[in-house]
Amino acid sequence: MINIHGIGWIDARGYGCIAKGTRVAYEGDTGFGGLSKKLFSHPFKYFGRLDRISKLTCYAIALALKDAGIDYSPELKQDIGAIGANDSGSLQADIDYFNDYVNCGRTLARGNLFIYTLPSSPLGEAAIHFGLQGPVFFSSAPKKSLLKVITTASEMLLSEETTAMLAGMTGENEAVYFTLMRDNTANKDFLCDADKAGAILSRDMPQDKLVKEFSSLRKGRDQ
Repeated sequence: MINIHGIGWIDARGYGCIAKGTRVAYEGDTGFGGLSKKLFSHPFKYFGRLDRISKLTCYAIALALKDAGIDYSPELKQDIGAIGANDSGSLQADIDYFNDYVNCGRTLARGNLFIYTLPSSPLGEAAIHFGLQGPVFFSSAPKKSLLKVITTASEMLLSEETTAMLAGMTGENEAVYFTLMRDNTANKDFLCDADKAGAILSRDMPQDKLVKEFSSLRKGRDQ
């Protein structure tokens, strides 16, 4: 059975962990730009050079791992994979790189911008920091992208390609990631099974409503 053990989310108003029932609002008008690296358990090397999508992806993955009770450290490498999606691939990074190329006289552009012209780059940065050694890739789906990555992650776990998967979606101002694991029937320590999650995701709702929907599952489980 494939189950959801944690969900981490972040948006322009705050961030949280659904299974643990935590929600934190930003102080003042700082937004997630004021978070710096406080959500990570150890220093994130070169975090400042990451583009916006990469930062949001890494924030959400850190929260998803925390929600599932999975520790990580620079010395620890784990058989965990990651699959992500977003609405536009690496389009904004591509635009930023080309604009920089034009501004530099069409002779060169900064290499730190070129890194993120691949839609899989945010997940690659996450894999390095969190020590993920399972499959890591980007999925493109025109509709219901989050449902697609959850379904793919479940299939990979059923085929025993890895022991756990992080699956999620990142937008311009928000991100949400799920931690999925393959459990035996005796393990009841999870938020919901993948089929239940798929039924919710098939409704293709905005992230704020999605967070409320999954949060209601936690409240129902605790009663």
